[in-house]
Amino acid sequence: MTTVIKRENLKRSKFHAKRKELEASKVKYEARAVARFVRISPRKARSVINSIRGKNVSDAQILLEFSNKKAARLVLNVLKSAIANAVNNFGLDENNLYVAECYVNDGPRMKRIWARGRGRADIIQKRMSHITVVVHDREKEKEAK
Repeated sequence: MTTVIKRENLKRSKFHAKRKELEASKVKYEARAVARFVRISPRKARSVINSIRGKNVSDAQILLEFSNKKAARLVLNVLKSAIANAVNNFGLDENNLYVAECYVNDGPRMKRIWARGRGRADIIQKRMSHITVVVHDREKEKEAK
């Protein structure tokens, strides 16, 4: 959602003030939440994330609450945070929200040594994830377009 406006020989401060006014006047219809450095493998978290993409927020919450995976509990917290951001920061209606985007990116890896026979060593990589959930309001999205 980047805004492109012409500079029109304005000073930098005036130009940015004008850009901020324009962005503030736009209809806000999305909210996001990010959980970073979560101690779960991205591959395991993606299986849960893929199951809620595109669903209504209430359906996604029910699906995550009754799933018995560790990733479901972590994604549920991020989803609740995204809903709270939408309601409190942008005044969106919780009943119109749906999961527009959700993805899991790789985080840093903790590398540990595992002692093996004959003085050798293997490296264990303990993976981390960055979980992102973006919710959109169906009604406001139609108004903006």
